[in-house]
Amino acid sequence: MTKIGVLSDTHIQDLRSGIDFLQEIRDRHFQGVSCILHAGDTVNPDILLAFDDLPVYRVRGNMDPSEKGLQVKRVVTFDHFKVGLIHGWGPPQGLEERVLQEFNGQQLDVLVYGHSHYPVCHRRDGLLFFNPGSPTDRRSAPFHSVGLLEIGDTARGQIINIDA
Repeated sequence: MTKIGVLSDTHIQDLRSGIDFLQEIRDRHFQGVSCILHAGDTVNPDILLAFDDLPVYRVRGNMDPSEKGLQVKRVVTFDHFKVGLIHGWGPPQGLEERVLQEFNGQQLDVLVYGHSHYPVCHRRDGLLFFNPGSPTDRRSAPFHSVGLLEIGDTARGQIINIDA
């Protein structure tokens, strides 16, 4: 089984405190993960040095600076499972439909997105929709959160309340 740590909307500007914060999340919630997915809005991409020995797959969010080679969307394959990764845009209403449309014609097993800061983990027509929420700015969400994906016989997601 492949375990994947999932983040979005970290919105961290200060490098030192950002690395410390993400290392704490790694140590507490991401033990045994083989890689990290970040669905955009890192703000300071150097904070991802907290995961220096792990592969990090990320996309650009609306608050991220333009960076050569950083895609707005991508598909990452784990075993035979295809994971779409995108940030999202616009109001929370209709967000899932907008990000799903960006992968029109592609066969996905999981769609990871961010932007709303609201954690989501549900299936629709066999597709797992997964938004880890935000570890730093919960907005209207009930708690600050990150996520775990487990890929094995099937793809499963878990939202982790980091306030608990």
